[in-house]
Amino acid sequence: MPASIPGLLNAEHGLSAWGAGFDLAQAGTRRWVTVMPSRNDPIAALATPTGTSALAVLRVSGSDTGRLAQEIFGATPSPRLARRGDYRAQGGELVDDVLFTFFPEANSYTGEDALEISCHGNPFIAQTILEDLFARGCRPAGPGEFTQRAFLHGRMDLSQAEAVMDLIHARGERALSAANHQLRGGLGRRLDDLTERLLGALARIEAYIDFPDEDLPPEDRTVVRRTLEALAQETNRLLATSHYGELLRDGLKTVIIGAPNAGKSSLLNRLVGRERAIVSAEPGTTRDFIEERIIVGPHCLRLIDTAGLNPAPSAVEKLGMEKSLERAAEADLVLLVLDATRPLPVLPEIFTSSLSPARALAVVNKIDLTTGRPVEFAVPGGLAVVNVSALTGAGIEALTAEITRFADSFQSPDQEEIIAINARHADALLRAKTCLQAAMGNLDKNGPVELLASDLRGTLAAYGDILGKVDNERMLDQLFATFCIGK
Repeated sequence: MPASIPGLLNAEHGLSAWGAGFDLAQAGTRRWVTVMPSRNDPIAALATPTGTSALAVLRVSGSDTGRLAQEIFGATPSPRLARRGDYRAQGGELVDDVLFTFFPEANSYTGEDALEISCHGNPFIAQTILEDLFARGCRPAGPGEFTQRAFLHGRMDLSQAEAVMDLIHARGERALSAANHQLRGGLGRRLDDLTERLLGALARIEAYIDFPDEDLPPEDRTVVRRTLEALAQETNRLLATSHYGELLRDGLKTVIIGAPNAGKSSLLNRLVGRERAIVSAEPGTTRDFIEERIIVGPHCLRLIDTAGLNPAPSAVEKLGMEKSLERAAEADLVLLVLDATRPLPVLPEIFTSSLSPARALAVVNKIDLTTGRPVEFAVPGGLAVVNVSALTGAGIEALTAEITRFADSFQSPDQEEIIAINARHADALLRAKTCLQAAMGNLDKNGPVELLASDLRGTLAAYGDILGKVDNERMLDQLFATFCIGK
């Protein structure tokens, strides 16, 4: 691959002169306005992964994109119509037979004139076209710069921009649904509604700031209090989806734990569908944890196989056990694997005392060695029991059904709309919640309306942070730097 490829990772983001601000509207309330980019120099990047494939797609966005397409293909491109053409380098050499599509700014992803070129998926061809585009005046796009430009041109709010990455990395049906909902403005609509209601309360309060001789009458305090209580309730509902969002993005952390030689690694291999972990008749084969992601029903699981809980461990086994207990304490779901051919093992009390049906299942393994007899254990914690054979696969469907049922219990509290906020959203909502609580406390104490208005403006700013209606270039740079080149 040509040496210029690594340099793409260090391309500037071009955001230093961009941002967003706000203006004043009636009654002293603040209304957000978007500040458009001060420049739209042409950028280019490969939009598909590097490597040999049937096709590769390159993207161009910015000023003079239409002229560039005409220069390369010798004709004024028809909007939104894929056309076949010869891509010739500046020297006239034929590079490839391609399809190209021109998108005028009114109908493009970025809000600028854009061009997409689909060539054969030979990395050398894609790189040759890319270098020719640079020679014609384009510069390498920074990570996420296409989506960044879409945001700065008002094509989407910041929560929708983040949903683009969630959509790309969705590992299950529920994660995909949540990402699609957010990409279509689900979270933005909720925040817009909260903002409008908050602005109504703030307008009422600031009217009294403009007329300081007037005191806030009791009926107005009641109206404002009801509005703030409703906003606090909605804010808490959104905050409650934070953990659900983590599960969708990272997977349900599922720890497989039990005594040595109970078949934990065999169960991992069976669920993963391949020989991921070493299996041996010798106890204590697993000394450290092994992690794999799988899809069970509509859910993504982070399966973690751990070292056995030996009541008389060696020094090395003891270190592995400590890690096993740490992973179990952090787990969303614990699969306690028991050997059907042996008595219930002695397990650490610190572990058994934490077991509950709300976060653990008992998996009785090796039922193929019990001649079909049902296995009964006095399982600690009153856990539900599933009988399986990791060797033959018997009972695995029942186990995955039970895991799916368990994972469904983490369903978003909002049943009508799949909202799953991320850590950045949660931080902003916590600030909004704190400001709302302070405002209600001030209202109850009949405090100065100036302090009440200040708390409400703090809430407004926190809501605005989520959708990107804030002048914070550093935050935007960091957020879009997590995107891949070409998106």
